[in-house]
Amino acid sequence: MTELIQWSEDRIPLVSAHRGGPYPGYPENAIETFEYIASQIPTVIECDIAMTKDSVLIMMHDNTLDRTTNGSGRVLEVDYEYVQSLNLVDNEGQITACKVPTLNDVLQWARGKAVLTLDVKRGVPFERVVEAVQEMEAQDYSIIITYGARDAALVYSLDPSLKLSVSLGSQEAYEAHRAAGIPDEQMVAFVGVSEPSPEWFDFLHRKGITCILGVLGNLDRKAIAQGDSTYLGYIQRGADILATDRPLEAAKAIELAVPETSTKAKFFYGY
Repeated sequence: MTELIQWSEDRIPLVSAHRGGPYPGYPENAIETFEYIASQIPTVIECDIAMTKDSVLIMMHDNTLDRTTNGSGRVLEVDYEYVQSLNLVDNEGQITACKVPTLNDVLQWARGKAVLTLDVKRGVPFERVVEAVQEMEAQDYSIIITYGARDAALVYSLDPSLKLSVSLGSQEAYEAHRAAGIPDEQMVAFVGVSEPSPEWFDFLHRKGITCILGVLGNLDRKAIAQGDSTYLGYIQRGADILATDRPLEAAKAIELAVPETSTKAKFFYGY
């Protein structure tokens, strides 16, 4: 399924649901939230991997459980049995029936439904994440997020078949990743949370590299203020995937202007 995000002249513009795309009643990093989004739009699901005291890989953004669950404590200082007893809290502070999923739960859910971008939080060994992806045979729909050439080189050495989301905000960053041995075809470029120049998009596209623009934050707020058609402008100026906290709104705006987006993407996803 990662071929869905392979860049080409007729590439399919997509959205990436940041932290899974939480909405009221649907907390971040929950399988129920992923299902809610993926059942409505073709999407990339961005989600976060943390690790408990007893080395279980779970989906959690923060270092602590306090904000997103009805529990408390540092994730690295509690065991998985305690995490299992908790319920997730949505962004409005309401306790839901959703439980904290494991990485294996998410890899199993995503097969045939969504491409995953896996954000490996500090303290979680990349080796453990890659091993889980391999054991689930999930390489075809998993992209590992890295934040520097050294980490990208490590993940590439562990499994050269994996696509890597790499931070490419400049020529220097691109050259560093190439010097580290990362082939262009394994890179998906995160270009930052503000629009780069059209020339930078053109450079990466000439390399065959798909570009993710982080519209979460200021650019999402700009769309709220100026209208959701703003999202289409980001695509027309070079972005291929919009990482957003408003995946449903962004996807609708793109599809209304580029209706074949939904048809093509659904063909790849098989529904």
